Amino acid sequence: MNKNATVHVAVGVLLNDKREVLIALRPTQAHQGGLWEFPGGKVEEGESVEHALNREFEEELGISVQACTALTQIRHEYSDKTVMLDVWCIEKYSGIPKGREGQAIEWRALSKLRPTDFPKANEHIIRVLNSPSESPSLKMFKI
Repeated sequence: MNKNATVHVAVGVLLNDKREVLIALRPTQAHQGGLWEFPGGKVEEGESVEHALNREFEEELGISVQACTALTQIRHEYSDKTVMLDVWCIEKYSGIPKGREGQAIEWRALSKLRPTDFPKANEHIIRVLNSPSESPSLKMFKI
């Protein structure tokens, strides 16, 4: 991969009423493998972020995103690639999340999110989730 090329990734934050967020374990052979992540995937050429988010959630988790709101954007440079995370709050969806690609998933309490369990680019997401005053989008979740 060309280190100068930026990988645009649609990321979804799915919260439940117990102050837990859905996370998935990255495959060991993947970039940053063995770490937890917020579900999502690459935005394809000409695709909207909302469409990419819905496509990835359907493929990976078997759920359909019905409403979402932009939360934050994060640009992070790893030694081998640069990512631009387009992070969205999933407000409404249908279906029951399950790891359709063999990945482990779990609902984890916001208070138990540890940055060392996630790729470095996710640290800002964890900070925002634990400081909802930083994000108007999260206030609707009453967390």
